[in-house]
Amino acid sequence: MAGQGSAMKHTFSSLLKQKSPKTSPTKPRGTMSVSMREVDPVFQGAGQKDGLEIWWIEKLQAVPVPRESHGRFFTGDSYVILKTTALKNGSFRHDIHYWLGKDTSQDEAGTAAIKTVELDAALGGRAVQYREVQGNETEKFLSYFKPCFIPEEGGVASGFRHAEVNEREHVTRLFVCRGKHTVHVKEVPFARSSLNHDDIFILDTKSKIFQFNGSNSSIQERAKALEVVQYLKDTNHEGKCDVGAVEDGKLMADADAGEFWGLFGGFAPLPRKSFSELNGKDTVFSSKLICINKGQTVRVDCDVLTRELLDSTKCYLLDCGSEIYVWMGRETPLEERKRAGSAAEELLREGNRPKSHIIRLMEGFETVMFRSKFSKWPKKADAIVSDESRGKVAALLKRQGFNVKGLAKAAPVKEEPQPQIDCTGNLQVWRVNGSEKTFLSFSEQCKFFSGDCYMFQYSYRGDDGEECLIGTWFGKKSVQDERTTATSFASKMIESLKFQAVMVRLYEGKEPAEFFSIFQNLVIFKGGVSTGYKKFVSENIIEDDTYLENGVALFRIQGSGPENMQAIQVDVATTSLNSSYCYILHDGDTVFTWIGNLSSSMGQELAERQLDVIKPNLQSRMLKEGSEYDQFWKLLGVKSEYPSQKIAKDQESDPHLFSCTFSKGVLKVREIFNFIQDDLMTEDIFILDCHSCVFVWVGQHVDTKIRTQALSIGEKFLELNILMENSSQETPVYVITEGSEPQFFTRFFTWDSAKSAMRGNSFERRLSIVKDGVKPKIDKPKRRPTTSSHTGRSSVLDKSQRTRSMSFSPDRVRVRGRSPAFNALAANFENPNARNLSTPPPAVRKPSPKAASPDSAKPPPRAASITAISASFERPRPTLIPKSIKASPDVNKSKHEASKPKPEVNGKESTPAKDSPSLTPMIQEEVEKGQPEDEEGLPVYPYERLRTSSTNPVTDIDVTRRETYLSAAEFRERFGMTKEAFAKLPKWKQNRLKIALQLF
Repeated sequence: MAGQGSAMKHTFSSLLKQKSPKTSPTKPRGTMSVSMREVDPVFQGAGQKDGLEIWWIEKLQAVPVPRESHGRFFTGDSYVILKTTALKNGSFRHDIHYWLGKDTSQDEAGTAAIKTVELDAALGGRAVQYREVQGNETEKFLSYFKPCFIPEEGGVASGFRHAEVNEREHVTRLFVCRGKHTVHVKEVPFARSSLNHDDIFILDTKSKIFQFNGSNSSIQERAKALEVVQYLKDTNHEGKCDVGAVEDGKLMADADAGEFWGLFGGFAPLPRKSFSELNGKDTVFSSKLICINKGQTVRVDCDVLTRELLDSTKCYLLDCGSEIYVWMGRETPLEERKRAGSAAEELLREGNRPKSHIIRLMEGFETVMFRSKFSKWPKKADAIVSDESRGKVAALLKRQGFNVKGLAKAAPVKEEPQPQIDCTGNLQVWRVNGSEKTFLSFSEQCKFFSGDCYMFQYSYRGDDGEECLIGTWFGKKSVQDERTTATSFASKMIESLKFQAVMVRLYEGKEPAEFFSIFQNLVIFKGGVSTGYKKFVSENIIEDDTYLENGVALFRIQGSGPENMQAIQVDVATTSLNSSYCYILHDGDTVFTWIGNLSSSMGQELAERQLDVIKPNLQSRMLKEGSEYDQFWKLLGVKSEYPSQKIAKDQESDPHLFSCTFSKGVLKVREIFNFIQDDLMTEDIFILDCHSCVFVWVGQHVDTKIRTQALSIGEKFLELNILMENSSQETPVYVITEGSEPQFFTRFFTWDSAKSAMRGNSFERRLSIVKDGVKPKIDKPKRRPTTSSHTGRSSVLDKSQRTRSMSFSPDRVRVRGRSPAFNALAANFENPNARNLSTPPPAVRKPSPKAASPDSAKPPPRAASITAISASFERPRPTLIPKSIKASPDVNKSKHEASKPKPEVNGKESTPAKDSPSLTPMIQEEVEKGQPEDEEGLPVYPYERLRTSSTNPVTDIDVTRRETYLSAAEFRERFGMTKEAFAKLPKWKQNRLKIALQLF
């Protein structure tokens, strides 16, 4: 390690010899004053793509390492590693590591440090730089090379010869593995004296790999070590060798143990004194802040570290024991930054701390870990300076002949994902009244009050069977007692379902997209109707502003479509208006619809739909912004300015995964970098934070007492503000049990549902995979029926009232009809005199779907041809396209039954079989001969089955166009007009007629 210290001294002495270029009188801001002439051309175009880039130091030059050799490091060399991460905001984050092998030369180590500075300059001076020493790498660095990082002896130049020797003769090697979540692997001498009770050891022999589990090691550590065993098996043995697990304390009675100890010359007791070379107990270390001023180091005396102590014109060292941070003010000259780096190296040498890390960061680009060392740190603003400096660097490089395409600007921001939940499920809602709960009817379950608390249970079809979501919703003015009651009821429901349901806690104004997609048409009124709210208002002598139908009220209309729309009651004041939205204002029976100049046509359509919910059977006067009536302003009060930008919502940011320990009310977390599904251990609790919501994942083997506190753990996590993003305490918190992960959680991983349903603990699961070479049989928990004992009503009954479509794609066509492609295809198989399937049927209709003869049941030749060709089309996702409803004519029915005037599809046939295969689009659209259809080619159903209050409703129809499924005769009978005349009516009048007939 002494060699490495002198190497770093050489590095900074070399940098000190460089002359800073002349600058303008204004002080440099944001970038290091490095001349672009000094930037190695090998770094041209670096950091423009998400991923890893590695350079090897050869003859004091940086040489790119081929992608296929990433992860292969040699102890005699030095490397520069760049990790580029594409963020959701469209920018790139860069982390630079320079890794020094234990046998590397001083010159190569110094060159690696210099090249790191040059690479940072090429990236705009905003990268965080890490010094990595073999055997003491940071967890972030190790996460790039999962499952393990094992350097090879020698150097790159001798690497091929070294590999050839290994192919001829396998060398038995002993490794020690430490780490619960990130594995640190180190080769130790093949001797009994290397073993201890605290760690995991892997013995790699020619024919078999042994894993020795120290008695003091945890299950998680043993499982992680098996990932190293799998790596050695695949790398050194081409996946073909035996694997044995040896438990500390088991003697010759175990076959694997006997064979293992035999390789060491026989069993002998290990010393009981435990030691840990790498992860020993943390010693208490008081952080020290040191100021670097003109080459002099001065300790800053302070009781509490605050951001105000850091001066932009100076550099500082923050000595935290295991890490030394070099903070460089954005207005400091390059020479001062060099001295700060040299001082950090000297501090390590003086304290004989070769294992401490040095992390260099620029003002404005501090890491979360650094900022967490301070008691107060202002909210981190967007990296405006970084973008500006990046553009300047790109322009300078371009003048020098470099290709800078993509350097100044990162990839565009991706659109937010659509709600990842099936919206065709069953919804049940309760309002909390004091210490009780009241079940809400179908007509009331989408009408909330801001002063109340609600519970809901939503069951739906998931990828692996029936899924269930149980949630609580707290209004802004709801009382704490009812919030506690709602949480208690929800927890009991989760326990009754054996923790196989997902739980979510929501606050008004912070609802996720999945919530709105489930409720689809939600109205939130002011005030409350619960006993708790009324009691609170009365005792505190507060004005009760509960919504009154005959009073004055103003609603803001928002949403993305008919399946995601909300009407939010706001204060009756001009300041409540916003040019980006539409509003409904009513004073008794006087109704206005206000259209903001920046609102979309969809917003106007949603306002019409919500009008029929809030004030049905009343005509509204439409007012465009700027052309309002005096009566409108009289209701709102004094005219004043109002905003025009849409109300900002918390955006989903890049996810962070944390492992958690919770004891005696104290929560401790540790971040898992570059996480994957295998990082989720069944014995632990993990938190996935994506800013807009927090997921608490609970393993199956977590203690029951801790499991019941999962929601409290999530709330405690928000209080700690780990990522220092000032997240709201009202951020949605999900609690997810292993084996019940919903799609809106698994989308953050490359997910294999079989892994979360395996038997045994983490070690047993991984051992089965490593030994057998295949995944073991899974013991998937059976989903319980979602009809809960807490409900007064079966969820199956609700499904008949809640025929919905999926919300995965907002652009899907909900109305089932002929597609242009189908019409063109069908036309090729019909003669000119034949009726096209998409045209209206002949005027004379058979009153019954019954076939005239057995032969008529056979499909015509052209229909068979269409079916044959359509079979070659790609099958659609069954969740996106509702299954068609077909009648199966019964030739054995009596003529009396066949002559009924109102043909009806049998109720049993109208519901597709649960396991029936999904149909192709062409088969869905084909209508069997004799199937009753209207002029639009849609199936015909009687009015009694199309009503929203029907006891035997039709399923799998477009619920927004129920009237289109009536026959022409019955339509005229019910509406008093033809379908053509109805289509010419204004939208509001159509909706009013539909509401009166219970078809809305």
